[in-house]
Amino acid sequence: MYKKFYTIRCRKPKYGKIMARKRKKRYKHAKIGKNKYYFYSIKWLDILGDAGHADSKDFYNMRPAKMVSQGYVFKKDKKYLWTFASYDENEAVFSDRNCFPIGCIVSMNKIEI
Repeated sequence: MYKKFYTIRCRKPKYGKIMARKRKKRYKHAKIGKNKYYFYSIKWLDILGDAGHADSKDFYNMRPAKMVSQGYVFKKDKKYLWTFASYDENEAVFSDRNCFPIGCIVSMNKIEI
């Protein structure tokens, strides 16, 4: 016996318009050797310390400083985030380096071009 094949007609979009594709986001990055490092704005909390004498009212008013750093992310794991801000174009040499504990980081935003 022969099987019957049916053709299905393609319909026009329901509302008469074809949805345009969203443009893929492009992020600022540095390519060093074979590696690509993305540029981030990192918000983090810094420790506040005071060695002087103070009463309990002054003690309760102490808050950590809210800091913002910008740089390329070198590496990130469960405990730490390594960043750099300057690099050599010819060699894999980095400057302005930081290592942040992950617990201090409030947010990380990748910078778009």
